[in-house]
Amino acid sequence: MLQGHGDDAYRYQQKMRANFSTNVWYGREPAGLQEHIFAHWPVINQYPEVQAESLARKISRHHGLQASQLLITNGTTESIYLIAQAFGKSQTTIAIPAFAEYEDACRLHHHEVHFVQQCDVQAGLQTAPGLFFICNPNNPTGHVFTQLGELITTNPQTLFVIDEAFIEFTRNVPSLLTLINTCDNLIVMRSLTKAFSIPGLRLGYLAANAQMISTLLPCKMPWSVNALAIEAGHYIFDHYANAPLPLTELFREKEQLIQQLTQLSFTIDDSHTHFFLAKMPFGTARQLKAYLIEAHGLLIRDAANFRGLTEQHIRLATLTKDNNELLTHALTEWTQHYS
Repeated sequence: MLQGHGDDAYRYQQKMRANFSTNVWYGREPAGLQEHIFAHWPVINQYPEVQAESLARKISRHHGLQASQLLITNGTTESIYLIAQAFGKSQTTIAIPAFAEYEDACRLHHHEVHFVQQCDVQAGLQTAPGLFFICNPNNPTGHVFTQLGELITTNPQTLFVIDEAFIEFTRNVPSLLTLINTCDNLIVMRSLTKAFSIPGLRLGYLAANAQMISTLLPCKMPWSVNALAIEAGHYIFDHYANAPLPLTELFREKEQLIQQLTQLSFTIDDSHTHFFLAKMPFGTARQLKAYLIEAHGLLIRDAANFRGLTEQHIRLATLTKDNNELLTHALTEWTQHYS
């Protein structure tokens, strides 16, 4: 969808005091990244590498893979559309609720699309031939699938596309990148925009066996990753150990926010990430979003356009304690005046 995602603050004239609608880490980019990019500013005077080859080599070494098993992309969204195009007209299953681009990309390339509830994605599930898109951890629910390895190995007829865009926001959830060398029916998509707070640069990558990468390459346009994004990627992986997310603090603030929302009669879905779904006790997400923007300068994600959710669902990302309190005070006012 071209519209309807989170972080649509640019569509409003007023400046937002806090943005709960995006799942991107609320902190700044890694220390030193801005200076690195400006120091390499002259790279914009020439074309970037056609396929960001040097960055692919660096990231593959980081994960213990071969460069031929990696493809650098213009964010995870490009990865999704590349896969949908390369396997056009496939039978495709999507675990829902889920990021809308899986369905949009597949329909664009004439897939026969089916859906399965995320709670039904278990190790014993027998999957159909074709593609299976699973977001782990899930967006928008924050749910984690714990038996994907067994599911993938027992269903070799299915190509599993696993989106790990938010895996850095979880605890003790292993990446499936470790299965790339042993599972030919696996593509893992990763994002560098979420945990490193650079969504405006659009940078991600996917990993699969070398033959799968060769299948995807003809669908990829040259120079889709710009020179500054490539430089950012180099800096991130050169300093990867220096930029861990403060998960202990982040999860502590999340639990406090959830407790306050529960006291306001919001129903909260269990989440293993810093973001979570909340169902409103009355009214619609559209109404609440408009109220929070106009009265408080706060932005939330109206989650009604996620397949499988309702017009009462909102998605919230945990921010700082002060910003979280702004939201709970605004929601308290909303419940008092509109209940």
